[in-house]
Amino acid sequence: MTQNLNCKMLAALCFVVLLVGCSTSKEEMLPTGEHTMLELWNGADGEGGTTRQSAVARDTLRRPLTDDEHRKGTQDDRSYSRSQESEISQQFSRLPNPDMVMYLYPHLAGGNTPVPGYSTVFPFYSQTQYAMPGERTEAL
Repeated sequence: MTQNLNCKMLAALCFVVLLVGCSTSKEEMLPTGEHTMLELWNGADGEGGTTRQSAVARDTLRRPLTDDEHRKGTQDDRSYSRSQESEISQQFSRLPNPDMVMYLYPHLAGGNTPVPGYSTVFPFYSQTQYAMPGERTEAL
């Protein structure tokens, strides 16, 4: 009996909490403000002024860039743009593919044509492999 009473009290308490949570009005939770969307779009801010006035005030507080900052800014811009230099530099560097040197001893070709001894060079791997950008290719 006591357990049934506790369960009913808990359910009533939850119901009251839900009702109290719903008693707040939308206008109380989210006030509309003084400006309409059109006024905000046309430049009015929430503090009674205009955004143009705020921008002018911010600009007066900003300091001019130094020469080093200007140079660094132009260097940063160049690093993101394509140029002949960046096109030539390899974004995907080639992975090491050691050259194998093979010496061919003097022999007869076609039965009676003598061929002098010579060395030939060929890559160890049959295909050229490329590293992903940022992947280390040098020895640790």
